[in-house]
Amino acid sequence: MEFINESNINSLLEDDKLFDRALQREVIRKASSTKGLTLRESAALLNISDPELLDELFHKAKEVKEKIYGNRLVLFAPLYVTNLCVNNCLYCAFRKDNKVLKRRTLSIDEIEEEARYLVLTGQKRILLVAGEHPKKANMEFLGEAISRIYSININGNNIRRLNVNTAPLTLEDFRLLKSFGIGTYQCFQETYHFKTYKEMHPSGPKSDFAWRLYAMDRALQAGIDDVGIGALFGLTDYRFETLALLMHAADLDHKYGIGPHTISIPRLEPALNAPAAMNPPHAVDDLSFKKLVAVIRLSVPYTGIILSTRERPELRRELFEVGVSQISAGSRTAPGAYKESRESLNEHELEQFQLGDHRSLDEVVKDITSLGYMPSFCTACYRSNRTGDRFMELAKSGNIGKICVPNAMATFEEYLNDFASEETRMIGKHFIDNELRKLSGTIKRRTEEMIHKVDAGERDVYL
Repeated sequence: MEFINESNINSLLEDDKLFDRALQREVIRKASSTKGLTLRESAALLNISDPELLDELFHKAKEVKEKIYGNRLVLFAPLYVTNLCVNNCLYCAFRKDNKVLKRRTLSIDEIEEEARYLVLTGQKRILLVAGEHPKKANMEFLGEAISRIYSININGNNIRRLNVNTAPLTLEDFRLLKSFGIGTYQCFQETYHFKTYKEMHPSGPKSDFAWRLYAMDRALQAGIDDVGIGALFGLTDYRFETLALLMHAADLDHKYGIGPHTISIPRLEPALNAPAAMNPPHAVDDLSFKKLVAVIRLSVPYTGIILSTRERPELRRELFEVGVSQISAGSRTAPGAYKESRESLNEHELEQFQLGDHRSLDEVVKDITSLGYMPSFCTACYRSNRTGDRFMELAKSGNIGKICVPNAMATFEEYLNDFASEETRMIGKHFIDNELRKLSGTIKRRTEEMIHKVDAGERDVYL
């Protein structure tokens, strides 16, 4: 494809000059500017193996993330509405030829039940996920599901931003999807390596590499402001995949003036009757995974890096330190699993992949707060038209924090008042008090005013 230049990537991976420690250290120093890196510079950082330089890399990634996004971690949960799929991806339990998986598509009423469950745990942001099926996951169904989810309001608590992860659409259908009031549109290329892509997608619409690759172009052309890209690490050399992701981000930024709103970094995990998932062709060890996250943060400092519950809690804590800014929590990856997991549903018979972090939202909130991170349920930018190029301008300039800090603290206070366990509430209130002491001037005054409003019973207070 015109912007995924495999020969260019391979030449960088084979360039012995990019193993030079002095060059690698210079690139780390350059990253302090938060202006991003060239592909060659990113390739040099991916070659780091020296423990001392790795520590410098990780420290710089944390520094850059906090310079732009502060200590905030945005929380969300996926909501799977169908596991029917016409594709045959060798790494996915939803693949068409998997006769062991139990198939299920939720009704609109069942989708509302799932969303209500999430609202009552404190979630404010959902990622709607559907397998690719022209009949079961058509636009009419998705539109009705989104409308029903947005209609839920329980004492001022509701889903305030609904992002969507579906198959690539036509330009016309992307325009229709935008009309449903979605937030970010997500679609992962899975692997940018053409030969590997063809091997992993033997049949179904997803076997068309180019149709999927240009999905983000069509989404942006249709007027969707925010898009999220990603790769499934473990299918090919993680260094190739990382550089290709960065090429994709640069191409979007060049053509449309905005890079990806988010980059997701899923790693292959075991999945029922999915051969590539049970035996990853290029398994990525934890240290290499941590390194590639840090490199993405330094290369595209403005983007949100999403970490799912595929990973174990211990590793998730380490990855918070190197640039992750959004995390799922309390997740389920099977249709109907939120409500029915309380009724002994065998999730493994319906889920897309196995989870590494099974903790509840409250447990995750307590943990990250104890580590010094601020849980954020903020969705204000989407509803204040701070999307697309407006958001990118704020993020790239480092000014997004002036808005995000008050909004994050107000949403956290709302969570603590309405949903937190007693222990989490105690830890969270103490954390907010400490964070307020760090503020001064107008930001402090506005933040205190918003928290007072929340404590007085107002909900959905934001700048």
